[in-house]
Amino acid sequence: MKIGFLGLGIMGVHMANHLIDAGHDISTAIHRSPAHETLLAKGLDVLASPKAVAEAAETVITMVSDTPDVEDVLFRPDGVAAGLTTGMTLIDMSSISPLDTKAFAARIAELGCDYLDAPVSGGDIGARDGTLTIMVGGPEAAFARALPLLEVMGKTITHIGGNGDGQTAKVANQIIVALTVQAVSEALVFASKAGADVNAVRQALMGGFAGSRVLDIHGKRMIERSFEPGFRISLHQKDLNIALSGARELGVALPGTACAQQLLSGCVAQGGADWDTSAMIRTLEALADHAIG
Repeated sequence: MKIGFLGLGIMGVHMANHLIDAGHDISTAIHRSPAHETLLAKGLDVLASPKAVAEAAETVITMVSDTPDVEDVLFRPDGVAAGLTTGMTLIDMSSISPLDTKAFAARIAELGCDYLDAPVSGGDIGARDGTLTIMVGGPEAAFARALPLLEVMGKTITHIGGNGDGQTAKVANQIIVALTVQAVSEALVFASKAGADVNAVRQALMGGFAGSRVLDIHGKRMIERSFEPGFRISLHQKDLNIALSGARELGVALPGTACAQQLLSGCVAQGGADWDTSAMIRTLEALADHAIG
């Protein structure tokens, strides 16, 4: 299939690579990273604009940072929407506002095309390994058509419901991840300040009910002081802002989410907006006046 892929960042570059390896022809409109050289060697086609990418594709995938970025790449004068033809499918794999997603989907539907919101979880490791969890909102028929592509990039793919429901599931995912990162951070700071070997504590906890992917991957990063993203704090803050904004609209209290957001803000205050989200522990270390490593 001819696929337009817009957003070859930390995760998108791996996702596009899997699609190329599966035999698909991939085009994009931005080439500015050394990580793209491998894709170019495999036949990545760089075109002049998102409109040109859509004109050359059968399906378009977007994987950009935030709601305004999706709106821009879709609806600016030389954007994707200007190059779509009736019957095409647009798959947005970014993590953005569910409410705005519904509005974008309606505008794409007016052009006679299908829109799927398909945000992902699993971070750079899941993108690299092709094991992402993908949460999809949109028409069932469009989901069925897109499923073979999604299966190339992910392992657990779930059709949640209508447009916006995939993004709602991703917001829920990000709440859980943030609070789990906070819990792991607090546990390791406590154990270290009490004088225990944090490596041994982590290994012990991995075998019990406290075991999790966050304790495994992010706990290791915390101990090894490996805070290169990964998933940037600035992006996790964006997702939690969506959660907290939605909570206000729904009249729902999310006290843990608000606390996690403040801890991430503590990292930003230290110049860490581009640190991996596991660096949340640095704020707790500062509060405890104690570093675990």
